[in-house]
Amino acid sequence: AYLAGAAVMKLRNRNITATLTDNSALVTASLLAVAIPPLAPWWLIVIGTLFAIVIVKQLYGGLGNNVFNPAMAAYVLLLISFPVQMTSWVAPQTLAVNYADILHTVNSIFQLNTGYAADFFHLAIDGTTMATPLDTLKTDLSMGLTTTESMTKTIFSGSVGEGWFWVNMAYFVGGLVMLKLKVIRWHISGSILLTLFACASIGFLISPDTFVSPVMHLFSGGTMLAAFFIATDPVTAATSPRGRLIFGAMIGLLIYLIRTFGGYPDAVAFAVLLANMCAPFIDYYVRPRSYGHRVGN
Repeated sequence: AYLAGAAVMKLRNRNITATLTDNSALVTASLLAVAIPPLAPWWLIVIGTLFAIVIVKQLYGGLGNNVFNPAMAAYVLLLISFPVQMTSWVAPQTLAVNYADILHTVNSIFQLNTGYAADFFHLAIDGTTMATPLDTLKTDLSMGLTTTESMTKTIFSGSVGEGWFWVNMAYFVGGLVMLKLKVIRWHISGSILLTLFACASIGFLISPDTFVSPVMHLFSGGTMLAAFFIATDPVTAATSPRGRLIFGAMIGLLIYLIRTFGGYPDAVAFAVLLANMCAPFIDYYVRPRSYGHRVGN
């Protein structure tokens, strides 16, 4: 990310030091890194990082001028262009049966193919590479199973099932810390979580056998990561307090609609990008009025 940013600044004859020291490239790279499968091949993160920094951010004018969240735009590019690697990257068998030490992890990331069948991968280490609770529920519901029947699977129990909850809980606690330190404001995060909870509650009350529970929506996938660390990007979000509430509500609603009726089990990236497109429109219509100004003749 830093090298890509420096190269673009060099081509534009801009101050390289000022661009690199704002650490926005580090934030973009970190968000993209936690969004993609942890054992994804090395070239996947390189393509995503270059697209995020060069295309989405710098070609729009640099920090403060980009329309879309760079990390989420890169994630969507990778998801659409490389759906297999982004959803079911096959790691070596040793990672499935032995402790994944540093050497095995590096070998997995820097290899080009494995030769192992995808079904073995799903049975063995699926819990470390996908938004598996949401994906499993969506697949089972499309096959006619109820949510109760789907929740009996091992992916929802034991250390794997609890792991997804605690990952989101960790992001939630981190978000509260940022709110306490006034790094972000509560409007977007609160609006996302409240809207998603309300929509999920309505669906679950109507038909608990065919709609996922509110708790599952809030504490699985990338909900908490999006609510506190992605959607709160000050450059691509709405600016006024009322605009932030509308912006967050739109993201929460889109997450629920795409998860429930769309083709992807987790919809955070798509929801954020669609809301980014609407942010200027929201700001235009909900901007605060100026008081104390007298209109001349």
